[in-house]
Amino acid sequence: MSESERLSLQPKLEWSRREFVVTVLGAGFALAVQPVSSQTMIVTDSDGIDSGEVRIPVSGGTIPAYRAMPASGGPFPTVLVVQEIFGVHEHIRDVCRRLAKLGYFAVAPELFARQGDVSKMSDVTEILATVVSRVPDAQVLSDLDATVAWANETGMADTNRLAITGFCYGGRITWLYAAHNPNVKAGVAWYGRLTGHPTPTMPKQPIDVAATLTVPVLGLYGGRDEGIPLDGVDRMRVALSRGGNRSRIVVYPDAPHAFHADYRPSYRKEAAEDGWRRMLEWFKANGVD
Repeated sequence: MSESERLSLQPKLEWSRREFVVTVLGAGFALAVQPVSSQTMIVTDSDGIDSGEVRIPVSGGTIPAYRAMPASGGPFPTVLVVQEIFGVHEHIRDVCRRLAKLGYFAVAPELFARQGDVSKMSDVTEILATVVSRVPDAQVLSDLDATVAWANETGMADTNRLAITGFCYGGRITWLYAAHNPNVKAGVAWYGRLTGHPTPTMPKQPIDVAATLTVPVLGLYGGRDEGIPLDGVDRMRVALSRGGNRSRIVVYPDAPHAFHADYRPSYRKEAAEDGWRRMLEWFKANGVD
């Protein structure tokens, strides 16, 4: 392989402002998840909170993000909310509002801003192939670091009480960011991928960092998740035990993947509500309240 070919495979981390594809958040839900299941969808209003789109300075420019926090008081304990593969669409924004209603400063940065606007893609395969596979983990971790720094500078976020939670793609990132940033007090990963083969953009999986993890992470997984086999969950548990970490994994036997996604047919009310309760208890037990 020539030097130019080798370099072409390396994740790109420096970007110019004109290369940012997503400059504002899209409205509503991503095309790939429509029609939404309105009968089970949770809609959280903005009464008593301050919420809306913000801009986060990152390497090469800025990325859009959604931020929600109580309308008065502060500084507040801080929660990074990490998106699914569908970007920071309405469900992720609603999760931020739910957390704000409970007294948190919640912020969800658009982590695919450089690679593509997934909100306008109707095919999941296209999203995975043309965007998600091209997003370097190193870029994501750097953007999350920048989000924490931005939150701290607002004066409204207490980043000494920092937690992270994420769903699907964001669940995997939750494990990785907890390993990357030891200042995180607690993490909650909702059905995030745990194992897999290394690639130039994704050199490590959560199982690779489990034994050295110091941040306590609660993993919430579905027993009927066809994309995350239970043998992988069991291997993750073993890897965590080797490091003596306080992290733990809860499996809901009858739940499929995306059981928290109340706007999709995969939603399972009992598992979603129990997972949310456990998440809040996990935050509180680890000093994020």
